Amino acid sequence: MIRLQKVTRLYSRGEAPIRALDEVSLEIPHGEFAAVTGPSGCGKSTLLNILGGLDRPDSGEIWIGDLPLHRARDAALTRYRRHDLGLIFQFFNLLPAMTVEENVELPLLLRGDPPKKTRPRVAETLELVGLTARRHHFPHQLSGGEMQRTAIARALAGRPKLLLADEPTGNLDSGNAARVIETLLKIASQKIATLVIVTHSEELARLAPRHIRMLDGKITPPYPQ
Repeated sequence: MIRLQKVTRLYSRGEAPIRALDEVSLEIPHGEFAAVTGPSGCGKSTLLNILGGLDRPDSGEIWIGDLPLHRARDAALTRYRRHDLGLIFQFFNLLPAMTVEENVELPLLLRGDPPKKTRPRVAETLELVGLTARRHHFPHQLSGGEMQRTAIARALAGRPKLLLADEPTGNLDSGNAARVIETLLKIASQKIATLVIVTHSEELARLAPRHIRMLDGKITPPYPQ
């Protein structure tokens, strides 16, 4: 599903370039759950942006299935992000004037899916994340964990092949974090999508079948597990 070959990403800082990614090579099979950990500035977020097609490498190859992200044109990247990719952020980015149901449905409508297709999909996804009873509530009526699970449902509703999460429990207390972790593990166990999570949570990392550790733009041993 995911294959990186000697991927390097450079950023300028003064006269010396910073190697955010330094010849990173890895493979993550379809349906696998991988956690990426490491200190701040080690390249975790850059790796996630590269996988999401939000950034391009300076050298190397990135393959998502048969799609070469490293040389894909803008139209192909747009199709990839709309149909094959789901993104979950630390901050939920829900629209406050829309209900849970409407927040989850909106990306499907924006990509042109008909309502007769989106509504059953939304209902199924909300059941998966345990929010059926909250579907008519607005974000301000939800707990932090419920808002994050709404964001997860929004990312999943389009049935992406790849689900990327950036610190999905970083803005939650321990109780809500536990519920979100439970939801992510459920998604992983059912192999609904390939799941890659950037996290500082050692608990979450220990639960992932594949734990990718990063330092100074490189993957450090042990990898693969």
